[in-house]
Amino acid sequence: MGYELQAVIASDEVLRVASREVPGSQVVPLGQGLSLMPMTDEVFDAVTDGSDGRNLGFWRLPGGFDTLLAQWSAAGPIAYVEAEYFGGVGEQRAAVWADGALALGPLDEPTKKRFSRAVSPISQALRRLGARRSLGEDEFEAVGLGRHRSNEDWISSSAC
Repeated sequence: MGYELQAVIASDEVLRVASREVPGSQVVPLGQGLSLMPMTDEVFDAVTDGSDGRNLGFWRLPGGFDTLLAQWSAAGPIAYVEAEYFGGVGEQRAAVWADGALALGPLDEPTKKRFSRAVSPISQALRRLGARRSLGEDEFEAVGLGRHRSNEDWISSSAC
């Protein structure tokens, strides 16, 4: 079974305020006071300015969205993350904006390179957002990002 995620992650308060500007967005609580906003087609269309968003190396970062993330980060650090895995092989990308500017990354790990869970791009981004891990787990697990395997699953869980 695969795992796929493209989302914005921040403190619940920062993300709920920011998401009010984005038609069709949904905010889903994670652990440790963080929440995520899945990057759906509707959200993508609402936040893109039509430019090429691949300049930071992400697969699905809308053009111009990095500028909006920087603006939102004036209220608190905010991350954009992507992950795709199938059969234990995959990739992660993450970046964090804080105080109106890119503060971490973009970080990425290609499919052919194995990495320690503690230094994975998403765990590093979550750490920058204040997530803390316990013995035997990384920040990814600590905040509950393993609860669902796709953006659709995250959205379905918020409707319950």
